[in-house]
Amino acid sequence: MKNLFANQIQERDWVEAIFLVRDKILGMAKNGKPYLTLKLMDRSGEVEGRIWDRVDEFSAQFERDDFIRVAGKASLYLGKMQLVIQDVTRLDDSAVDLADFLPVATRPVAAMVAEFKERVASLTDPHLRALLQAFLDDQAFLAAYSRAPAAKAMHHVYLGGLLEHSLAVACLADDICQRYPGLNRDLLVAGALLHDVGKISELRYARSFEYTDVGKLLGHIVIGVELIEEKLRTLADFPLELAILLKHLLLSHHGQYEFGSPKRPKTLEAVILNFIDDLDSKINGVRTHLDKEPDSESAWTQYHRLYDRYFFKGFGEPATAPREAAAPPVAAAAPVSRPGPVAERRAPFNNTLEAKLRGVTPNLFAPSAAEKNDD
Repeated sequence: MKNLFANQIQERDWVEAIFLVRDKILGMAKNGKPYLTLKLMDRSGEVEGRIWDRVDEFSAQFERDDFIRVAGKASLYLGKMQLVIQDVTRLDDSAVDLADFLPVATRPVAAMVAEFKERVASLTDPHLRALLQAFLDDQAFLAAYSRAPAAKAMHHVYLGGLLEHSLAVACLADDICQRYPGLNRDLLVAGALLHDVGKISELRYARSFEYTDVGKLLGHIVIGVELIEEKLRTLADFPLELAILLKHLLLSHHGQYEFGSPKRPKTLEAVILNFIDDLDSKINGVRTHLDKEPDSESAWTQYHRLYDRYFFKGFGEPATAPREAAAPPVAAAAPVSRPGPVAERRAPFNNTLEAKLRGVTPNLFAPSAAEKNDD
């Protein structure tokens, strides 16, 4: 059983622990001597390892995706924990518990699958419900969809993350449709549940989280459209216009060309899906970063390279409770309905609705110079 996890390592600790080798890179120091950089992971996160001595001997003992027992000294380097490794031993798979090495969603998979089925049953459009049911009835798909992470590094980076993220986006879609009448609720919910289905093939998640060859060559957006087209061929009389609108949701959900979208959102449902997908991914990404240092006394997190900032964790408890001032009477306000709480490669963190619409005229969908030639 694993006795020490990556997030428990402190500076100057002598560490003897088992890790999964996520990456193994051979480098050359300025003095001409080789060294190894390792990305070592377990379910709590990652820690970088460096091997400076006996490099050829240790390198021959293990490869990427192997389990190894390491011994070394922990130190902070450029704000990140690093292990200077003195000894390495490769372990057989039978000697480890895989659940110790890959992070897993906190929600039980069975509960999430049950919610997925409820979302599908709630669709009133018979064609969209039949399409989603075809995915549900595909046991190989459902097993992969329930196990895959939602991304390699940015958000929901754990087994079950794809299903958890998709359900959260579908929940946001329902909330939005209650607030703004006239939206195609079934189309938006179906698009939320299917927008990232291509990630079941884009990512490898049996031992570590990496991109597959097909993922690198095609990407999850193209793969997802292909999966939908494959299921549509099994359904009689699925309306062509509805199929086009659904595929457009997948093709445009990253919002901009530079963020990986083959098309930009050109329906209101597509605009909404882009924003709520981005919202849920960023909330999860920041929360995960905030939770990385539960024992740290600092009010600030470590630097987040992808978001290019530190995050504030909150003020500590005051030494003495401040004296309460008498509040003037305030007229009761009318209750306001609010949306309920919602338990990767992407735009910069300031990719918000305000930033995107700043300076835009009310005619949101007027074609720009670039869009006039957009085909």
